[in-house]
Amino acid sequence: MACRLGLLVILTCAASLLSIAAQAQRIHIESGTYGANCGAASGNATRDLAKRCNEHATCRYIVNTRLGATQRAACARDFTAEWSCDHREFHRAMLSAEAGNGSSLILTCVPSTGAGK
Repeated sequence: MACRLGLLVILTCAASLLSIAAQAQRIHIESGTYGANCGAASGNATRDLAKRCNEHATCRYIVNTRLGATQRAACARDFTAEWSCDHREFHRAMLSAEAGNGSSLILTCVPSTGAGK
C-alpha cells in the first residue's frame, strides 16, 4: 500500500509539473534598445536580444554592448526590452541608465502563481 501511495504522489507531482510546463509560453522579442536616453536608434539591440532569448520560456539577458564611434562614452545608457509571449501577451522591461553595461534583465513568459496573482 505504501508503494502505491508513493507512486500516486510522484505521478501527481509529475502531472503538476507538466501542467506548468504546458502553460509556459515562449518569448518572442519585439525590440531591444540600448541607450535611447542618449539618442541611440530604437531597436539597436533587437538582433542580439532575439538571438539570446527567442523561443525560451525565461531568459537572463546581460547587457554587453560596445559603444560606436559616434556614441558619447560620458552618457550613462538605459536598456529597454519589449517582448511578447507566443505573440499574445506584450511585456516591457527597462534597466535605468545607472544600471549600465554588464547589468542583467530577466525576461519571462512563465505565468506567475505567487502572491498578488
